[in-house]
Amino acid sequence: MIWEKYPFKKNIHLFRHGGLNLVYDVNSGSLHSLDDKAGEWLAEIISFSEKHPQKAARPGVLLAATGRKLTETERSEIKREFERLEQEGALFSAEAELPPPYAENEQPLLKALCLHLAHDCNLACRYCFAGTGAFGGKRELMSLATGKKALDFALARSGGRATLEVDFFGGEPLLNRTVMRSLVAYGRAAAAATAAGKRINFSLTTNALGLDDELADWLDQEKIGLVLSIDGRPDVHDRMRPRPDGRGSYAAVLPAVLRTARRRAGASPYAVGAYYYARGTYTRYNPDFDRDVLHLADLGVERISAEPAVGGDLAPRLEDWPEISASYDRLGEAYLAYAAAGRPFNFFHFNSGLDAGPCLAKRLKGCGAGLEYAAVAPNGDIYPCHQFVGRTEWRLGNVSEEAAAPAAAIAREFAAAHINAKKTCRECWCRFICGGGCHAANLETTGDLRGVYDLGCLMQRKRFEVAAYIRAREALAATDESLTGAKFSSAQKTQES
Repeated sequence: MIWEKYPFKKNIHLFRHGGLNLVYDVNSGSLHSLDDKAGEWLAEIISFSEKHPQKAARPGVLLAATGRKLTETERSEIKREFERLEQEGALFSAEAELPPPYAENEQPLLKALCLHLAHDCNLACRYCFAGTGAFGGKRELMSLATGKKALDFALARSGGRATLEVDFFGGEPLLNRTVMRSLVAYGRAAAAATAAGKRINFSLTTNALGLDDELADWLDQEKIGLVLSIDGRPDVHDRMRPRPDGRGSYAAVLPAVLRTARRRAGASPYAVGAYYYARGTYTRYNPDFDRDVLHLADLGVERISAEPAVGGDLAPRLEDWPEISASYDRLGEAYLAYAAAGRPFNFFHFNSGLDAGPCLAKRLKGCGAGLEYAAVAPNGDIYPCHQFVGRTEWRLGNVSEEAAAPAAAIAREFAAAHINAKKTCRECWCRFICGGGCHAANLETTGDLRGVYDLGCLMQRKRFEVAAYIRAREALAATDESLTGAKFSSAQKTQES
């Protein structure tokens, strides 16, 4: 075995959740459940190797110095299981030699575009990073001509990719619904007319105030994905998402959300096809956001997401973490309980990478902002992502012009902000799950594109732990696997490409 020189801290994550001892093998993507004796011995091995690295590197010392409470029979049996899984590449797996995410001077293919149809809004959300829709500039709507140029730009930059993702965003994009409809027709025709016969998958992010039945029929017909903003409980939603005159919006938004949930029952939880998600934002005022998620689940909404506000006085802080962590824990147990009771719901962040996901090399890149993902403002200006829109120092160009030299320099900055460029990420067991986190959040909280948003890291790790726990419980229930005895079993394994 390779234990003596194995970098446990960055390649093995052992944790206990909901009565299970779970170990995640970072490089293979395998998850295993351990009995208490195997878990305690592995914990001792990891601890000893971190505290006494020089001693642990000597042949035989690591095993001799740990697991002394076990009988020889127990040690032998557990060791055999460890060795078997190591040979299968499912535990203590070797680190892959991965190239830099982007080669020098490489022109990455554009995969997704965020099209800002409106820099205006009919709400005045208190945590809005877009300044209630104007993104620090004037209130305006995108013209059809600019929208067409944006789609042409995206198709031209997508290279040989067969599909392109385009999300209508704002502000509130339904303030410009006529242009949206025209752009869907134009985009489908323009994509099909390319030499490769491409396809555009459209989605819409909306506050749902303008989502009437006639528009819903069209969205269903066109198979447009929907992200509907609703924060959960009425008092939480109305406090944070008022109209410009101060009136709450929950009563007006909820019917559209519930109609969508009924119309799209059984929609994909992986945000493909005609999916929907009810997407909430939580702040310092509702760290118990699990209650907001369950409020929606109890109303029959089956696809739910909750994201933290970032930046400003309302954003959660490190001191709020204990309450936020407890919310994720409670939500994981509720997820299982609701499913057992025949009322399942999907929480977006529990769609872990255990059963599907990109290859490890791709995960080095993170979200791809500024390279594989871009946002276009109503005036045609191009930015690395929707959260950079309006920040002129990050402007990449305009859909009516060729990219200038400063844009190339900015793109290089994003290309260099991958996980191998961040010491914290290089040593983190969660690196291939989060890909280094959100560029905008990292910049907002640290002032550095290569910085790390500490609270974001805690959230990513916790979400994955709860998701892994859920998958383990589901797998163990399906196999009726006993958790007693010295052996342990693989609960899930990801086949990475």
